[in-house]
Amino acid sequence: MEDYSTVISGFGGQGVILAGKILARTGMETGFQVTWLPSYGPEMRGGTANCTAIISSELIGSPIVDNPSALIAMNPPSLDKFKGTVGEDGLIVVNTSLVDEPEERDNVTVAGVPLNEIAQEIGNQKAINMVALGAWAKFTEGIDLEDVVRGMELTLTDMGKERFIESNGEALKRGYGYIK
Repeated sequence: MEDYSTVISGFGGQGVILAGKILARTGMETGFQVTWLPSYGPEMRGGTANCTAIISSELIGSPIVDNPSALIAMNPPSLDKFKGTVGEDGLIVVNTSLVDEPEERDNVTVAGVPLNEIAQEIGNQKAINMVALGAWAKFTEGIDLEDVVRGMELTLTDMGKERFIESNGEALKRGYGYIK
């Protein structure tokens, strides 16, 4: 398996921190080393939030990453802030519901996904983070969509939010299926 360092960034309330927790849980449940480092201001909802999740087959020396292998950008400020940091041959998942024209880079894959519209179609506008994780999972090797679904189920169960498992599972599958 490749090692995955993923920065997830967006407005507070878009599920950025939860998405990172789910990636970390997914890595743990599949037998990998993980770190999860959230970053958000006191304003949380409406302010900016980001987190870094690292999944590795090796011991992880630091939760801080200068050049992540992936970025999930939920809004324009997040894309602007982190797009230049993604390492060569990396991945950028961009929310094209809020970003008109995602910039292409020669040395990374840019996957534009209408996160808000897909979440709205399944009746759970708050599931844009799950749609994004589904798209991210399409590009991973060593972590399957089923692994991410299981990580989501375990995380939500631990939080007492089992009622969201079904719609979040659908969102993960829709994000995965959106990428051809």
